[in-house]
Order: sequence, then C-alpha cells, then structure tokens
Amino acid sequence: MARYIFVTGGVVSSLGKGLSSASLAYLLKSQGYKVRLRKMDPYLNVDPGTMSPFQHGEVFVTDDGAETDLDLGHYERFTNISSKQSDNITTGRIYSDVIKKERKGGYLGKTVQVIPHITNRIKEFIKKDITNEDFVICEIGGTVGDIESLPFVEAIRQFSNEYGKSKTLFIHLTFVPFLKSSDEIKTKPTQHSVKELRSIGVQPDIIICRSQQSIPLDQRKKISLFCNVPIENVIETVDVRTIYEAPISFYNQKLDKQVLKFFKLKPKKRANLSPWKKITKIVLNTKKSVNIAIIGKYVNLKDAYKSLDEALVHGGIANNVKVNLIRIESDNLKNNEIKTKLKNVSGLLIPGGFGKRGTEGKIAAIKYAREKKIPFLGICFGMQMAIVEFARNKLKIKNAGSSELDKKCYPVIGLINEWDKNGKIIKGTDKNLGGTMRLGLYEAKLRNNSAINKIYNSRNIKERHRHRYEVNNSLKGEFENKGLIFSGMSPDNKLPEIIELKNHPWFIGVQFHPEFRSRPLSPHPLFSSFIKASKNHK
Repeated sequence: MARYIFVTGGVVSSLGKGLSSASLAYLLKSQGYKVRLRKMDPYLNVDPGTMSPFQHGEVFVTDDGAETDLDLGHYERFTNISSKQSDNITTGRIYSDVIKKERKGGYLGKTVQVIPHITNRIKEFIKKDITNEDFVICEIGGTVGDIESLPFVEAIRQFSNEYGKSKTLFIHLTFVPFLKSSDEIKTKPTQHSVKELRSIGVQPDIIICRSQQSIPLDQRKKISLFCNVPIENVIETVDVRTIYEAPISFYNQKLDKQVLKFFKLKPKKRANLSPWKKITKIVLNTKKSVNIAIIGKYVNLKDAYKSLDEALVHGGIANNVKVNLIRIESDNLKNNEIKTKLKNVSGLLIPGGFGKRGTEGKIAAIKYAREKKIPFLGICFGMQMAIVEFARNKLKIKNAGSSELDKKCYPVIGLINEWDKNGKIIKGTDKNLGGTMRLGLYEAKLRNNSAINKIYNSRNIKERHRHRYEVNNSLKGEFENKGLIFSGMSPDNKLPEIIELKNHPWFIGVQFHPEFRSRPLSPHPLFSSFIKASKNHK
C-alpha cells in the first residue's frame, strides 16, 4: 500500500520544493523503495503550454506528451523515473473537469461547490494511476497563505483523515532568514507560516528550513517548540554550491531516515551517494572550461531554459569540463556585433522558441557558426532557423522562411496538422494554440554512418517533441546537394527530424528536445558529443 508525502512551502516562493522532493525521492529509491512524484499547480491555466517562459519558466514535456511544470524535470533528472500525464495537474484542469461533469449532469442536479466537488477531484488526482508504489510524493505549488492553494491544502487535509494519518506525512519547507544588521537568524517567519498551515487543519510532521547559513541548535529548538514538531524533524538545508549536492545534504541531515521512521520502515539497502559525490567533485573542482553561447529570446530568465542548462552541464560532466553559459539576447543582435559577442565562444546553441521576435539575430548567428566552423547545435526552432539560413544563403532562396512567421515567404518551414505516431494518426488544429502540437515521444530513423548515427550508436531513436511546424521535405534533394544532410527522418520518411552539415567539425540540428531526457548520472549523448566538439574547437 502506498504511503503519501505532501510537500508544501511557506514564507516565500522559489525555496526549492521541487529539488527537495526530488532529492528525497532519490534517497528513498536508492534504499530499495518504489517512488512516484507529482505536482499540483495552483494557477488557472489548464496547463503551462501557452504560458510565457517569462511568467513560468520552461515547459517540461513527458514521454506521453504532457506539457507540465518544470519541477517534473527535477524529478526525472534526480530519480530517472519518467513522469506521466497523470503526475501534474493545475487548478484550471481541476475546475475544467468539474465544470464539464456538471454540464453533462454528472452531479445529478446538486449544487457544485469547492467543497466537496473541487477537493474530491484533487483527491482523485492524488490517488490516480498508482499501482505498486511504496511512496507517492506530492508537491503543492505556491505558498501557504495564498488564496490559490487553499483548495489543495484542504484536499490533503481531508485525504489524510480518510486515508489514515499513519500513511500520510506532511513536510513544510520554509525560509529562515539571517538579518545582517542584528547578526541574527530569525525563526518568526517559519512560526507564522506553520501557524497559517495549522489554521487550515494541517500540522506538519517535518519542517525543512532553508537558510543561507547553518541554523544554531537553539533556534532549531525554538522552531520545534513553537511549531509542535520534534527537534529531530526540524531539518536544515543550507544553500548548496551546486544542486547536485542536495541529495548528499539531505542525507547528512537525515531527512530520509526521519521519513522512514515516521512510517515505521527500515532501508532495504544502503543509500548510494557515490554518484552524486563524483559529479559534484567534477562540477566544483574541474579546472578546464568551455564557453557555450545560448542565443534566444528568454535568456535573461534563469528558468526559461532550465532543462537545457542542466543538459549542457551534464555534457560537461561527461567530458570533465566546466561549462560556462554565455547568454545572448537574440532580439537586438546585429550582424556587426556577432563576431565580437562570439569571440571567445567554443560552441553555439539555438534553443526552441515560438514567434518572430529575435529570429533574424538567430539566423545571423547560425550563418557565422556555419562559415567559421564553430560547433553548432540547433534544437527545435533552432534547427528550423538553420534550415532557413541555409536556404537563403546556399540555395539562394532569398525569401525563405517559416509560415509561422511570414505568410508571404517561401515556406521551407510550414504548418502540418497531423502526425503519425506508432502507426496512429494524431491530428492537430491551428484554431487553438493550446494542445495542438506534436508532443511527447516520437521515433526517428538515423542514416547509416552519419554523424548522428555515430553519436547515438543506433539506427533508431525516440525523443520528446514540442512544436507545431515542420520542415518542408520537398527541397530535401536541393539541401543535400549543397551539403546539408537530412540524417534523421520520421519512420514514414515524411518529416525531417535531424540535419547535419558536411565539411563542418560539428553542425547538427534536431527537431526534438534532447534536453528533456538528459540526466546528471547519465548525460545525453548529443550534449556529450556537442561539448566534446566545443572542447576541441580551436
């Protein structure tokens, strides 16, 4: 029977609930238990798919095509457990489901209310699709005290009463600030946050205290006393030098031990921290470094390319080098600035994106990388812009472009509204922006003896997609005659998935998002190869 762990946050947002949940999941998994992670988001959007990265950070995509919160990326990277559609839900999805049921007469004329109908739907989500898991860790987004998260907190309160208090554990993550002026660590914000949580019926069993420096025992005892939590369950988490230290830190603070003790369980085997110690040592101590430029529209927001940033670091781990990310805004990138801005760069990456803004800057940078033999990786929209650049400058189609950006262009990139997935036709529409894309895991066939074939060491791969427009296949012959090879295709040979350039040390574009499947303990081969080529670039 599954045991449920609910993780809430207080005082301020962005404390690291996702990282804490992922670290705990790894520790439990490494001790022989089967774990599942889920996220409940309190915003009214049905999913984050149409939200601006400036608002929400990146959209993470699962194997089965869910557009989810970026915390699911943390879950996967730390546990190597693939998330599913059923592992993320929003207030918008909850209300949408309830309203649809009401419209169909599913409530038999009853007055539909937040309690019990909304909270019942949340409890259905918590229990859905659980089979033989030992632990289900449910993170609740937002901050306790916000009106948006109230239905979720009420739902987990009810869930604990119904499912059994001995089988449900509440963890509350708070911020314990240090005031430089008085040279003191202050526990009052934590006390008030726990008071707020208790006022709506939830008593935390474990409190994780996020702090910039170690919390003295007296202050931890104070938190224990006023928050009604045993001192051994007041866990401190001091800011780490790299996120890969987090599992080690929580293990040293005995978080996993206290969780197992609560449920009256013992480890089935010893937790294995050696992989994390190894990669932490590489990340923190390696002397060699490589500069990688990321040219995009959202580079000023740290979380906008979260999985991408992590995948590049993973590539550095595989090559024992530190990866320095040079973020360049594509909006105002001029031709005469490119040489200066890319002067000390050893590799260039153009990430995914949507819309016309910043495209000409990306195209100019790709041209520079192609001509100057700088290792280049184009992902999704980045691959499409590489196609546009090559069509304009090598095929001499001056008005080459994407129908997404310009309806009057020569569309080397165009809208396709159906995709063949595992023999089944998936149809989209251009009427609504939400839920119309090619999403999730799709197969690609790799050309024998191509660069990409050697990187993957396979003829068939599966990768996660998130895009609405496809490369126009009608000019394949012209592209290949000029040296741009379509080295990966969909199984039916209709959709180009991968391009690579002849007579270039490393120039690859992929229609999918390899960053979603990269892990610190098993770096993605594409990023490992890209960083290796950049490391060797002179």
